[in-house]
Amino acid sequence: MTAVAQNAKVAVVTGASRGIGACIAERLAADGFQVVGTATTAAGAAAIAERLGPNGCGRTLDIADQASVDAFFAALAEAPGRPLVLVNNAGVNRDNLLLRMSPEEWGTVIDTNLTGLYRMIRPVLRTMIRARWGRIINLSSVVARMGNPGQANYAASKAAIEGLTRALALEVASRGVTVNAVAPGFIGSDMTGALDAAQTQLLLERIPLGRMGGGDEVAAAVAFLASEQAGYITGETLNVNGGLRLD
Repeated sequence: MTAVAQNAKVAVVTGASRGIGACIAERLAADGFQVVGTATTAAGAAAIAERLGPNGCGRTLDIADQASVDAFFAALAEAPGRPLVLVNNAGVNRDNLLLRMSPEEWGTVIDTNLTGLYRMIRPVLRTMIRARWGRIINLSSVVARMGNPGQANYAASKAAIEGLTRALALEVASRGVTVNAVAPGFIGSDMTGALDAAQTQLLLERIPLGRMGGGDEVAAAVAFLASEQAGYITGETLNVNGGLRLD
């Protein structure tokens, strides 16, 4: 990776210990940001720190816990500094048919995936507004618009994220802060890797490009929206789904 300048912008990537989040953290570090990746466990944070090396660090954070968020931003103010890029990638799923879905399964997903973004975004807004520059990028999903049986809670949280993105974009646009979302489709992961050949074939038949995406391809979309070149794009959702859903 390229060396990070001492005055590099700080970028926070939540849920960066594996999968798409890890790819995003590595790409932003390669692009010259000082990256703070978060995980819910100390082991996850240590893995992030080892992966990023001098280009960043790992911190523990539970976006569903306000005290954890407060402590995270208090420590961040000391080092490496307040972020000008925030990538909200962390999220959970508790899949079940709505008829059988418990209040806990519903509430956990909505509180983490949606209210967790509220907890993360508010502390960074003043810094970005004062700097008259900022990038907030929220990870949505193709299911926000397609729906998916057994994921009413997850789909609702992701659809709400896209609404939040559009509303906030209008609130802060005059201060040079952009707010966008990236909505991945089927991305190669531990979960999709566990599918058998028949299940994989059925999945691929739904995707016009005929393959699953890579985490690096989602990371490239996020990196573009975090860049100077994307300064005239705000309130948008960038679909990375191989043509699975066209809007």
